Amino acid sequence: MKKILPLFTLMFSFLAISCAGQPDIERSDTDENYTTETVVSEVSVPWGMTWLPNGDMLITERSGTLHIFSDGDLSEPLSGVPEVWSNGQGGMLDVALHPDYEENGWIYLTYSSPQGNERGANTALMRARLNDDHTGLTNQEVLYKAVPNTRRGQHFGSRIAFDDEGYVYFSIGDRGNRDVNPQDITRDGGKIYRLNPDGTIPADNPFVNESGAKKAIYSYGHRNPQGMATHPETGEIWTHEHGPRGGDEVNLIKKGENYGWPIISYGINYSGTEFAEDTARAGMMQPEWYWDPSIAPSGMAFATSDTYPEWQGHLLVGSLKFNYLVLCLMEDNTITGEEVLFEGIGRVRSVEQGPDGYIYVGTEGNGIVRIVPKGT
Repeated sequence: MKKILPLFTLMFSFLAISCAGQPDIERSDTDENYTTETVVSEVSVPWGMTWLPNGDMLITERSGTLHIFSDGDLSEPLSGVPEVWSNGQGGMLDVALHPDYEENGWIYLTYSSPQGNERGANTALMRARLNDDHTGLTNQEVLYKAVPNTRRGQHFGSRIAFDDEGYVYFSIGDRGNRDVNPQDITRDGGKIYRLNPDGTIPADNPFVNESGAKKAIYSYGHRNPQGMATHPETGEIWTHEHGPRGGDEVNLIKKGENYGWPIISYGINYSGTEFAEDTARAGMMQPEWYWDPSIAPSGMAFATSDTYPEWQGHLLVGSLKFNYLVLCLMEDNTITGEEVLFEGIGRVRSVEQGPDGYIYVGTEGNGIVRIVPKGT
């Protein structure tokens, strides 16, 4: 069972509140060596981004479109994208390439899908290919569609990652139904899922032999995971998720484990009342790190590039609430502290390290910026 957070972490969380309600995280001076430059200004909510082998960037716009950014120009919306229910937090969400993209051409998308008999939507995972002139998608295949649809506009998740064995992972939030979905493995929502790349269920998924269970579930008890990344050395899947008022978490995802939401949490209701039964319980995983008060995390990436020697081996997390990046300091696969970078960068929606070694940050209203060393 995962260890309880160390005492200094608990003490930090109780003390980390300034008069403005902002976490009193140490401000880093390493970002003084870098500046930001706008790369793409024409997207309002760049929810996800990835790169084609030729260096072109694929960008999802939450309103429901997919674009290619090439040689300084943003394409018109690609044709052939799935219909999305763009409402609240829903829309076109994440995008990722199959690890063997150059051989098979598969692109993976998550989005709020209205497909189904009920009104509203739920999160879906699709794969597709680009057509020959890269103006649209073809060979679309819906690999997973959560049910039931609901008209609630919150907690769709959703991020995508591949592990070193080629499995595809994706997240679906609890869809605003915290008291039912996250702890019930017969229901979608509040889960991390794992599939084979073609959408079939891996034979060793943890609940394949349990009657009534959703066979794609890999872990459960999550609230709204909007960050997911594969550790560059261990190949493990890391996520973060929104808490309510406090209790945002970074989690190391383990097969079949229960991450506790909403039975345990370090957060409280937005009204200020308590809801969780405790902050820890036997059989439920503790977060690797948590924030109280909330930073509203979105997007995450491990920094491995020589471009940022001070950040190598550490984890970058975006903050929607406070308009900055958080550098989660890691040692021996454990988060030991954190620093704030680039205050005022904007509401951070996505964070990725590009194939050119630069960190790219998608911000709401300010487009996509690139972090570069000063003087370059």
